[in-house]
Amino acid sequence: MKILFIADPMAGFKTYKDTTYAMMCEAAKRGHSLYHTLASELNVVAGKVHTRAVPFQFLGAKDDHAWFQAAAPFQAVLTEFEAVIMRTDPPFDMQYLYSTQLLTLAEQQGAHVYNSGQAMRDFNEKLAILNFSQFTSPTLVTTRAAQVREFLAEHKDIIVKPLDGMGGMGIFRLTETDPNIGSILETLMRLDTRTIMAQRYIPEIIKGDKRILVIDGEVVPYALARIPQNGETRGNLAAGGRGVAQELSARDREIAETLAPQLKARGILLAGLDVIGDCLTEVNVTSPTGFQEITNQKGFDVAAMFINAVERNAK
Repeated sequence: MKILFIADPMAGFKTYKDTTYAMMCEAAKRGHSLYHTLASELNVVAGKVHTRAVPFQFLGAKDDHAWFQAAAPFQAVLTEFEAVIMRTDPPFDMQYLYSTQLLTLAEQQGAHVYNSGQAMRDFNEKLAILNFSQFTSPTLVTTRAAQVREFLAEHKDIIVKPLDGMGGMGIFRLTETDPNIGSILETLMRLDTRTIMAQRYIPEIIKGDKRILVIDGEVVPYALARIPQNGETRGNLAAGGRGVAQELSARDREIAETLAPQLKARGILLAGLDVIGDCLTEVNVTSPTGFQEITNQKGFDVAAMFINAVERNAK
């Protein structure tokens, strides 16, 4: 099977933890032919979606920069591949939006794209939780700083964050006594011109921001709890959080099993649900991570489960 990965430059992968690397490794083990491209290389020629595809051999070396051997690139129509896996990291900006629109066109032409372009557009990773309010803490979405101040007065301790961030970027915790409320809201909301999300602070963050993976409508039986450093509010691994794999709680499973069939029906082969305490905080559909940490700590081969799903759906 020919598999095209649309991802950031491979030379920049941190192979000891990168989920896309784990996917590629598993696909290579099975003898699939691997190709790489950048989202910026998508183009339309004579009505067909093409890209500049780079065939590569997976070497699996320990050195982050010597684990693959690339061959000469060539122009290819996306329908030439049995599977196209979109793994470009956020932020979800206008360029990302254009890429998803081209992927939707490719799907209409017969390409198998995971996750689908339409799903990535529909599921803003922050706003998607509004469809599942039974699982969320009190939440406000607004462009008005005055509304955030009212929300803070009601809940006393809140989190504010942009809708297009990743890795914990732009996330602030506010309390009523914080002397920097005005400055933080001006910076984050750009003088009432940028929409943000505010949520009541969930104290259970000290036990970890849990990443629960859902693959093709099935729930991975372990979550990756990303535990904040001392003095830090954010558990994101990119913000220095420590990843600890653990079994799902009853509430974790309830949330994941409720969302799983809906995600599958919307064309989402892989999703990463973020849960703090008993509350759903995000639905990640662009490039969810955590495969290697769960596999290394619990022995559950998440990449094999994912490639099984790709093979099953590509057929």
